[in-house]
Amino acid sequence: MGRRVVRGGPDAPGRGRLGGGAGGERHLRRDPQRRAAARRPPVHAAGLPVRGGRRPGQRTAPRRLRPAARAHRLRRRPHQAYNYRMCLTRAADRIPFPRPDGYDPVRYELLARYIQAGATGPFFTTHGVGGGKTDSNNNGAFSTDFIGANYAYPTASYPARESIAADHAAYQQGLMWFLANDPRLPESIRSATASWGLAADEFTATGGWPPQLYVREARRMRAGYVMTERDCRGQAVAPDPVGLASYTMDSHNCQRVVVSGLVRNEGDVQVGVPAPYGISFRAIVPLEAQCANLLVPVCLSASHIAYGSIRMEPVFMILGQSAATAAVLALQACSAVQRVPYARLRARLLADGQLLQWPPPPGPGEYIVDGRDAGVTRDGTWVSSTSTGGYYGVDYEHDGNTAKGVNRLRFTPALPTAGTYQVYLRWTADPNRATNVPVDIVHSGGIASLVVDQQSNGGQWVPMGSYAFAAGGAGSLLIRTEATDGYVIADAARWVLTTP
Repeated sequence: MGRRVVRGGPDAPGRGRLGGGAGGERHLRRDPQRRAAARRPPVHAAGLPVRGGRRPGQRTAPRRLRPAARAHRLRRRPHQAYNYRMCLTRAADRIPFPRPDGYDPVRYELLARYIQAGATGPFFTTHGVGGGKTDSNNNGAFSTDFIGANYAYPTASYPARESIAADHAAYQQGLMWFLANDPRLPESIRSATASWGLAADEFTATGGWPPQLYVREARRMRAGYVMTERDCRGQAVAPDPVGLASYTMDSHNCQRVVVSGLVRNEGDVQVGVPAPYGISFRAIVPLEAQCANLLVPVCLSASHIAYGSIRMEPVFMILGQSAATAAVLALQACSAVQRVPYARLRARLLADGQLLQWPPPPGPGEYIVDGRDAGVTRDGTWVSSTSTGGYYGVDYEHDGNTAKGVNRLRFTPALPTAGTYQVYLRWTADPNRATNVPVDIVHSGGIASLVVDQQSNGGQWVPMGSYAFAAGGAGSLLIRTEATDGYVIADAARWVLTTP
């Protein structure tokens, strides 16, 4: 009967909700774990008090905090911070974190005050990559991201970029040394940090330290189509896609500011997208009048927010493949890449297996019924959600873990021909899902009743068996909720003709 739309529903415990959108291409996240707000005299990132006193009750405008001045660090437009992705280990032969030349603990005064105010970390991630090693990244309000130190990088010369990268290395090595050794810090933080070290058999030419700075964004092209937040949200659809992106609109912090005497990080964005979306061909080629025969699959035409979603290596691989295809077609036609007919490019990309729309169009003899289709009927109340990935289409639905036995949802396909069909069901898995979901499949020979465990096999088409179906809409798949022991998910059902 009912279908209620929510953002990040309760079916995904532990996931925080963000109010509103990405803030018109800018979002200030107020999560206390994403800010350093010790109520002590605010400090410059080099450890100096912020200039200018404040009388009780006096309101102050936000002031940007900048790292200590260097010749190459000119005022530039803020963009998301860079760092080095470390490969760490607890192995006996690990390399202790090095104390960099010119190390000055005052550089980490803000972190010291943050810890004294109660922060306990962790101050870097330890995501495992096998063999007891990690891919360690920024974590929390004060971590490996060198906020504000990269503003000059996009337009800097190569020598200046090398200097910026060296400054980032010195900052991050000093940070790890500080966390492992500074006597002002609790022993628990020092020992936890010192239990890790650089992997001795990784990056051996640079002493275990990664040689490449993680440049999350820099200079980008502005072309005939600019990918924006509207594309990511599905509010705008590029008519000439050459690939799909699907990652969260993600930006690390861009700057530190002082607000009412407190230091806050600004620029952190973590807003999911409802579904994979297309990237325009015109976004990876400049205007022909400006530069013919150039393809730009990485530094493409995109806003800050959209680029935060597009900037994933698999997407760059997708766009690189499409760019190469366009280049070959341009060579064959002896034309500029901008003049390659999109219809011709699209046909070749599809022939090569490239996905250009989501959901993908059904194949021959394949019939999919999604929650947004007319072939879905409901009893009770079902809640739309995108909290857990792996769903088909733009969302999935759940029963709210309530009204057991009342909530039911039926998928009914309009089959063009009679025959034997393999039936599949799809859901998103999570530990809070029901393990005993009753499913009834109505077919020509009667009703087949099954029970599925939705805590596993999420994000894929799970076979429910093969059955004979008549042409038309007499067959169906019903999801019931009687006596279920968790959230019941209804995403999509699929029929594949195997024997006409």
